[in-house]
Amino acid sequence: MERKLTAILCADVFGYSRLMGENEEATLRTLSSHRKLIDSLIEQHHGRFVNSAGDSVLAEFASVVNAVQCAVEVQTTLKAENANLPPERRMEFRIGVNLGDVMVDGEQIYGDGVNVAARLESLADPGGISISGKVHEEIGDKLALGYEDLGEQSVKNIVKPVRVFRVLMEAGGAATPTRQTQGVARKYVRRGAFSLAGLGIIAATVVLVQHVSLKPPHTHATIPPAEQTALPLPSIPSIAVLPFTNLSHDPDQEYFSDGITDELITMLSRLSHLLVIARTPSFAYKDRPAKVQDIGRELGVKYLLEGSVRKSNDQVRIEARLVEAQTGAELWAERFDRPLTDIFALQDHIVRTIVTTLNLQVSLSERGIFARQTTDNLEAYNDFLRGLAYRWRETKDDDAKALKLFEKAIELDPNYADAYVEMGGTIFYDWGWQWTQDPDALERSSELVQKALALDDSHPAAHVILGRILLEQRQFDAAAAETERGIALAPNDTGNSFCLASGSRDWEADTLNWSGRPAEALKIEEEAIRRDPKNGDFHLMEMGMAYYKLGRSAEAIPVLKRFIDAYPVFVQARYILAAAYADSGLMEQARTQSAQVMKLSPQFSLEAGFFKGLDPQDRLISDLRKAGLK
Repeated sequence: MERKLTAILCADVFGYSRLMGENEEATLRTLSSHRKLIDSLIEQHHGRFVNSAGDSVLAEFASVVNAVQCAVEVQTTLKAENANLPPERRMEFRIGVNLGDVMVDGEQIYGDGVNVAARLESLADPGGISISGKVHEEIGDKLALGYEDLGEQSVKNIVKPVRVFRVLMEAGGAATPTRQTQGVARKYVRRGAFSLAGLGIIAATVVLVQHVSLKPPHTHATIPPAEQTALPLPSIPSIAVLPFTNLSHDPDQEYFSDGITDELITMLSRLSHLLVIARTPSFAYKDRPAKVQDIGRELGVKYLLEGSVRKSNDQVRIEARLVEAQTGAELWAERFDRPLTDIFALQDHIVRTIVTTLNLQVSLSERGIFARQTTDNLEAYNDFLRGLAYRWRETKDDDAKALKLFEKAIELDPNYADAYVEMGGTIFYDWGWQWTQDPDALERSSELVQKALALDDSHPAAHVILGRILLEQRQFDAAAAETERGIALAPNDTGNSFCLASGSRDWEADTLNWSGRPAEALKIEEEAIRRDPKNGDFHLMEMGMAYYKLGRSAEAIPVLKRFIDAYPVFVQARYILAAAYADSGLMEQARTQSAQVMKLSPQFSLEAGFFKGLDPQDRLISDLRKAGLK
C-alpha cells in the first residue's frame, strides 16, 4: 500500500447533536451552506477533499502552510456567516491540522497521521484551530499568526503524547517562538536555582516563588517588534511576571529578587490553561519606567504580577500584587514577612496560599466575578474564593462543597460578612431549586443574611438576598424596599458578581417578575445589558421570563435558549423555557426541557420551593403541567 507525508485537516461541528435535536431541517440547511464554503476554500488553497461523515470533513494538502491558511480562512468566513444567523442556529466548526505519514487506499487516507488530526480537532475551541508540534515547527514564521503552546497532550488511541498549539487568528498576531523561549527560561532557572541552593535562600525563593501562582498554561510570547505596539489578548487568562524590585539597598542582593521572579515564572508556566510570558520579554521592563496599561498592550496580557523583595539579616519581606493591565486596578495584594531560618517548614503553606489565591482570583475575574478581600485572614479569604468557584458551577454537589468552604471561612473569621452572605444565598438557592430537604432552609438563609447585615449594614448583596427571601414570604413591599436598598448601595453592579451584589439588577428583575410586574423587569434587564454588553447573556434569563410573563413566549424562547447555551445547568431558565414552549404549543420541545429540569433537579416539584404558595391556576403552573412537570 502506498504511503506519503501529507498535511491533514480535520473539522467537525461543535454541538451538532444538540442542533439536530432542536431543529433538524434548519441544521441541515446551515450545514449544507457552510460545507459549500468549506469545500470551496479547500480547493482554493490547493487541498483535496477526502471524505465527509455527517458533520465532519477530512482534507489533505501538499503544503502545511496552505492547510493552516485554509483553516484560518474557513473559521473567518464561517464567523461572518454565523453573524447573519439567529444565535440558536449558529454553527461553529472545530479544526485540527497535523503533518503525518499516511497510508493511501484509492481516494482514502488512513493511519496515525489522520487519527492525530482528528484528536487535535477535538481539542480545538468552537470556531478555533489546533495544530500539532510538527505543523508549528514546519510553519515557523511563514504566517502572520500567533500560537499558544498547550504542551504535550495525551489523546485517545495515540501511544505518544502530542504537542498541541492553539492558533491565534486575531489581526496582528505574531508567531510565538514558544519552545525556544521556554528552553532559554528553563536553563536560566536551573542556573539560578543552583546558585541559591548552597546559601539556603532557594528555600525562601521557592517559598515566595510559589508565592504567587495563578491559573494555568504553557505558552510564552516575546515583545513585539517596534512597529507593532499591541498584541491581541488570547482566549485564556494571560499574565506577565514583572521583575520584583530589590529594596534591600544592596546591589549584591539583586540576584535574590531576580531569582524569585524567575521561580514565579517557572511555577506559573506549569499551570494549565494560563498563558505566561517568558523571562526575556518580562525582564525587558526591569528598571524601565512604564505604565501597566502600556506593558499589558505590548505583551498582550490581561494581568501583571509585580512586587518587591527586602532581605535583611535573617528576615525576608516579599510584597506581591496582581493588577489588571487595562485599567491598572489592583485585584489582590499581600505582604509576607518570614525568617530565613526554618524556611522549608513554611514553604508548603506559603506556596499553597499564594497559588490558590492568585489562581482563583484570575479564574473568577475571567468570568466577570470580582471578589473583595474584606478579611485580614488570608486562609479564610482563600476558602471564600474556593467556595465562590464551586458556587458558580450551579450544581447541587458543587453547592454542597461551597457551603462547607463558606462555613470554614466563617470559623476562621466569625466577622466575615461576605462569607455569611454567600452561605445564606447558597442555602436560599438550594431551597428554591429544591436541592435541599431541610424544612428550615429558608429561615436559616434569612438568619445568615441578617447576621451579615449586623456586621455590615451597607452590604448590598445582603439586602438584595433578604429582599428575595421576603418575596418568597409574599411580603412584596418589604421585598421591594430591601432590593432597592441593595441596588442603591451598588448602583453600577450589573450582575457579574455573586459575592458583591448577587447580580442586584437581576434579583430586582426577578423580584418584579414574581411580583407580577414583568414590564418593569424587562426594562431593568434592557438597561443592565446596555451597562454590561460584554456579559449580556447573563441577563437574558430574567428578560426571557419577563417576555413569558407578558404573554410573548415567541420572543422568550430564543432569549432563554441563548441563556441556556451560556449557563446550561441553570434550572430556572430550563423550566421557564419549558413553559414558553408549552404556551406556544411546541409540546415535544417543552417535554425535552422538562426532562432536563428533572435531570438537573430530581426532587423538583411544583408544590415546593419558589412555587409554594402560588395560585394553582397560575399560568406558569398550568404551562409547566402541560410540559410534563408535576
